[in-house]
Amino acid sequence: MSKLLRGLYNWTMDKAAHRHAVAWLAFFCFIEASFFPIPPHPLLGLMCLAEPRKALRFSIVATLASVAGGLFGYLIGYGLYDAVGRQLIAALGLTEGFPVAACHLRQYDWEAIVIAGATPVPFKLLTITAGFISMNLWTFLWASLAGRALIFVSVGVLFQLFGRPIKTFIDRYLGLVTTAFVVLVIGGVLALALVGGGRGEEVDACVAAEAARA
Repeated sequence: MSKLLRGLYNWTMDKAAHRHAVAWLAFFCFIEASFFPIPPHPLLGLMCLAEPRKALRFSIVATLASVAGGLFGYLIGYGLYDAVGRQLIAALGLTEGFPVAACHLRQYDWEAIVIAGATPVPFKLLTITAGFISMNLWTFLWASLAGRALIFVSVGVLFQLFGRPIKTFIDRYLGLVTTAFVVLVIGGVLALALVGGGRGEEVDACVAAEAARA
């Protein structure tokens, strides 16, 4: 599985230098929000490094494509869970997290979507789960837009304003940047697990939750 993921990753990164790189970015952001295992953040970062003046444009494309992909994930969870969604969740290794995500979405609604959208956690888990529990569609869409914009547009703005210094920093401190990304992943998972942290009984209930339609 690790060799397959590495192959997918390398194939994805190759598209950063493609003449249709923007279209590839939109494509990967779309499918990652619903079923693709490789996050688009490294691809966006490479494109922003290569052309800092277009970074904001790239980030807006990534945001809108990811929200559209999230809507597709929502539709999978809403109408195709038994036919497609269950197998997809299992193939992505997210089966154990699905009932917990369903419980959190029922209790915390848009907060869970924003947290998942703004951190490098599996956004697809929340999009499919949101459809499965029939979360309000408009709430889902604006929360997805807010969360995805927080992570993608902020990257675009930083590269637009400070592209060359950021590239120099990354080249010099690649190990530190990689560590920071890992910390963000862990922090996002913890935030999703502990949102509304004062309500311990509700969190315990989510850990033991069974995925069932509300």
